[in-house]
Amino acid sequence: RVQLEESGGGTVQAGGSLRLSCAASGYSFYLPCMGWFRQAPGKERDGVAVITNGGTTYYDDSVKGRFTISQDNAKNTIYLQMDSLKAEDTAMYYCAAAPSSQSQQLCGSDAVSRLPQFGYWGQGTQVSVSS
Repeated sequence: RVQLEESGGGTVQAGGSLRLSCAASGYSFYLPCMGWFRQAPGKERDGVAVITNGGTTYYDDSVKGRFTISQDNAKNTIYLQMDSLKAEDTAMYYCAAAPSSQSQQLCGSDAVSRLPQFGYWGQGTQVSVSS
């Protein structure tokens, strides 16, 4: 069973930076794409960024130029470098992975909007940005 474990959340002042990590384990097949979505209290889940197994990246417009998603395939880990953080970035951040059976459906150019549909989620890590 695929397991995703996030780390790196915390509290930071506006303008600061945080780096989230997500380590994947428990699978013998490849995961075609992985990413991050977030959910603030009382709000819907919003996709943030996706990276495909081949290294293609997609971002929500709200984080373009501030967040960078990357991966280390040898470590089965993805990262989210978050710079120039704003108070509105405050949320629980979840790592998600799409199963290979849904590669075509979930890992295309609209992958960010489809993140909440990914089959595997982590437990989440809290990011709080104070203004």
